[in-house]
Amino acid sequence: MEDARKARAPLKGRGAASHVTGRFAVTRAEGADDGWGSVYEDLAGAPRLKTEVTEERARSVVTRNDSPDVGFSQSVNPYRGCEHGCVYCFARPSHAYLDLSPGLDFETRLYAKTNAAERLRHELARPGYVPAPIALGINTDAYQPIERRYRVTREVLEVLAECRHPVSFVTKGAMIERDLDLLAAMARERLVTVYFSITTLDNRLASRMEPRASAPHAKLRAMRALADAGVPVGVMVAPVVPMITDHEIEHILQAAHEHGARAAGYVLLRLPHELKQVWREWLELHYPERAAHVMSLVRQMRGAKDYDSGFGTRMRGEGPFAQLINQRFAKAHRRLGYGRLPPLDGSKFVAPRKPSPQGELF
Repeated sequence: MEDARKARAPLKGRGAASHVTGRFAVTRAEGADDGWGSVYEDLAGAPRLKTEVTEERARSVVTRNDSPDVGFSQSVNPYRGCEHGCVYCFARPSHAYLDLSPGLDFETRLYAKTNAAERLRHELARPGYVPAPIALGINTDAYQPIERRYRVTREVLEVLAECRHPVSFVTKGAMIERDLDLLAAMARERLVTVYFSITTLDNRLASRMEPRASAPHAKLRAMRALADAGVPVGVMVAPVVPMITDHEIEHILQAAHEHGARAAGYVLLRLPHELKQVWREWLELHYPERAAHVMSLVRQMRGAKDYDSGFGTRMRGEGPFAQLINQRFAKAHRRLGYGRLPPLDGSKFVAPRKPSPQGELF
């Protein structure tokens, strides 16, 4: 929802400010204030802003891609939508395919693929399957808060551990420490790597940008725990936001290295599709005095547009400011001694047995 239904103030515990209309929506609802403020009741009062989870039975769970600037060829997403509520999340526009808002719906109306482990087992058992590292939880975070209840990620990880299948994570959830028993055992066979995505070390800023993600210190604590257990860990400084978080690049790299990270990367703020509006609303609410300057720098790095989706430039941008960020990152990367995480080993894969209608008799 837009226009009259825009929030007049930030919504506590939520990243988006309104129900931004999805690009595939056939109809569009607009509120009209009757003088009593009722047009804002659903945003300010919030019974309908409570997290709603729909359980769904997926037909398949392994998604494949051939994008040249993405470091994996297949992924599994246990959930659709993400309660972390990161206002900058590039995955928000995917909710438009469900005829839901990439704004508030993305973080409040979620879907749990409760049969994900079952479908994964079926797909790994197919004749001729060739193992390649699976990125677990890329479009939405595998360790978002609802994982505590649904444990879909845990079940998927158990299948991968059983089959000795390589897996990688990028997460903002310190809950990953819960699965250290599986991760440590897989790490000994070079079957897992974990990157923690850290946008800022400022707790107050994090609470506004990624309201239900783990706090920065909790991510660092989990990073240390995994590293001490032998799990290869890295850090993604992501996204880098000009005039909001870019000054923290060196500090994040330093803190992550002190907590066991041995590889690092970064991604510039990306604003595909409806995310442009979600982001602009957030900027106007939280940084009205610098919103125009921030967007000016974004456009300078994106060929005079809000976003350039071209392979090779969409992650790092172009132009003088993007080059400066790249140089700063590279200098700190060298100074701290960052390298690469060990490659994952797919040679140990053991295909699961196909489920039999007679059960496991032998």
